Amino acid sequence: MLTATLYGLGTAVPLLIGAVVGLRYDLPRPVLAALMAFGAGTMVAAVSTELFQPAFETEGIWTAGAALFTGALVYVVADRLIEQKLGAAAFGWALMLGALLDGIPENTALGVTISSAGGVVLLVAVAVGNVPEAVAGAASMRSQPHFSRGRALSVWVATAVLLVLVVIGADAVSDTISDGTIATIQAFAGGATIAVLADSLMPEAYREGGWWVGLSTALGFLVAFGLGA
Repeated sequence: MLTATLYGLGTAVPLLIGAVVGLRYDLPRPVLAALMAFGAGTMVAAVSTELFQPAFETEGIWTAGAALFTGALVYVVADRLIEQKLGAAAFGWALMLGALLDGIPENTALGVTISSAGGVVLLVAVAVGNVPEAVAGAASMRSQPHFSRGRALSVWVATAVLLVLVVIGADAVSDTISDGTIATIQAFAGGATIAVLADSLMPEAYREGGWWVGLSTALGFLVAFGLGA
């Protein structure tokens, strides 16, 4: 349980650090754009190598594809509901939703792979991607009317605690979860991640930074892909 807790903290602490930075500091727009683009690049690498590919190889295109599409659908619908309620201030909450929807399956996979070398790779990849996603999401929450830093931070803390508990719980039942089930859950996370990228992270990064953010995205992809190599 101690190892599982440490792995969970390894994903949650970077998320909290990013949230605190985003809530507390007014980052220059180019810096925020670069962070968002870098995070997008790491997420592209994670989807293609750590999330979708295992399901494709073990369960086939139909099961993997259905899980992928379901993850995207859940995010898109939930994001639309948030947007209708919050309007222009929805972006930050949408990124937090994305962190939750892809974080739960990712941390479930992490919990059942702790004893393998792949667990370390997934831990580092998730931690690297969590920081810029949380920075961007938390910074954008500040545009919400009647913004409360304490309330927003409490939501990020609750998200981080939940992700730690997911790792601990997955580790506890790892002997009863099949590889195929885990792979399908990861594909679901991949679909949610793709939707986050297309709907929120990449458009906002381009809007804030302009044409050059493609370079930061490529760097993020290279770093994450290198960690998984």
